[in-house]
Amino acid sequence: MKLKKSVGRRIKEIRKKKGLSQEKLAELVDIEQNTLSCIETGNNFCTAETLEKIINALEIDPTELFDFGHQKDNETLLQEINSMLKKTPDKIPEAYKVIKAIIN
Repeated sequence: MKLKKSVGRRIKEIRKKKGLSQEKLAELVDIEQNTLSCIETGNNFCTAETLEKIINALEIDPTELFDFGHQKDNETLLQEINSMLKKTPDKIPEAYKVIKAIIN
């Protein structure tokens, strides 16, 4: 199921952003590291209780876990960025600065 994989990827993404290892997050959530690995790969899904523990351990708002907008393929993302910039051409210089800062 696509939802399992998307949620799993998002947990992994946030965990890494927070500088947590799988081992540490599993410890905070009181599950086995192998269980967390299966959740992150989308092979297994967790109970609502475990999901709540993960959200609390990551110190995030639950809605952040379901924000998958950026998990699209690059071509789709480029099209969406282009569309957004066409609607707000005055923001193009700011977008350019942000992208340049990220790349450099």
